Amino acid sequence: MKDISIYFKARKESIEFVSESIGEKIIIHKENLFPDLQKNSIAIISCPEYRNDTKDPSNPNQDNIYFKSFLNLHYGDLWNFEIYDLGIIKPGNDINDTYFALSQVVAELIKENILPIVIGGSQDLTFAMYQAYQQLEQLVNICTIDSTFDLGEPEEKLKSNAFISKILMHRPCYLFNVSTLGVQAPYVKKSEFDLYNKLFFDVKRLGEINANYRISEPLLRNSDLLSLDLKSIRYSDFMCDNNSPNGFYADQICQIVKYAGISDKLSAFGLFSMPKNNKNTKLNDLISEILWYFLDGFSQRKDDFPKGSKKDYIKFIVNLDDFKDDIVFYKSPKSNRWWMEVPYSKAGSKYERHHLVPCDYEDYLAAMKNEMPDLWWKTFQKLH
Repeated sequence: MKDISIYFKARKESIEFVSESIGEKIIIHKENLFPDLQKNSIAIISCPEYRNDTKDPSNPNQDNIYFKSFLNLHYGDLWNFEIYDLGIIKPGNDINDTYFALSQVVAELIKENILPIVIGGSQDLTFAMYQAYQQLEQLVNICTIDSTFDLGEPEEKLKSNAFISKILMHRPCYLFNVSTLGVQAPYVKKSEFDLYNKLFFDVKRLGEINANYRISEPLLRNSDLLSLDLKSIRYSDFMCDNNSPNGFYADQICQIVKYAGISDKLSAFGLFSMPKNNKNTKLNDLISEILWYFLDGFSQRKDDFPKGSKKDYIKFIVNLDDFKDDIVFYKSPKSNRWWMEVPYSKAGSKYERHHLVPCDYEDYLAAMKNEMPDLWWKTFQKLH
């Protein structure tokens, strides 16, 4: 593993914590003592980079205060993995230097099977995290939890609300799919909805998730990179000036990130739009709880993504009228989760991990009623 310690500085303040808490077990980067990282672990990274924030490009002048609240939460029962706090990414003289540093760090951690949790900073840092997968030459599925698409225009400068178009235009392209959860129609142009549909990207509106938040689980299970914008939480639950009256409830967002943590496929998590110099203890508590539930999900991974032999999975074959291909479903005996198999014609092993699409029991029931599952069709279009 390359030396990534050159990109970090340790947190300044020491923190006291209660007994049997995360603070007793987390391994913290201290001055001149960078952790010796082990595989199958979690690495927390602070990156307070706001220079491309559309609302407030100034940088905070202190460490993230949420950290004290986080360290005083209690360890989960099943947490048998190491948690590292790598400290703070040193800001570059130019913002592109910060992007480069973050992409290098994320790439090295993923290569070592260490899941990075990046605490931002503005959401344009998602672009830097995506660039890490380019170094790995891996096709990537991105999931954003956001009230908007953050598309931007192709000629527009990279900004916190305009980074998806930069990912789409970047060459070489390693993007396979984008899913957005929590979209609020009043804040999205019709042309943006049209482009998402044209690209066969996945969208779940806030109202759909409010009616049944479990519909987010298959999309999270299909994602490599999760980017959560804290502005997607409703103002009454996260009292920051940039948050709108509508959005996710606090308990909803915790359950959704737990789904993400459980996903065997997810290899990086970004938590963005952190309040600057925040002294509101309730906001810090919610940020800490979001991290806690993600880690709790990580501790419950089943390692049941159906790669390689599928002999232990329950196989269901559904024939649709007037459609030449059968719809093949697999059900995991470990977790009772479902996948669909989508045939593909594109050459190259890089598509191999994308033709098995996470779904749920309702998709199987729809196929049994002679209805084509939406996720199957969108994936088929991208694979042909």
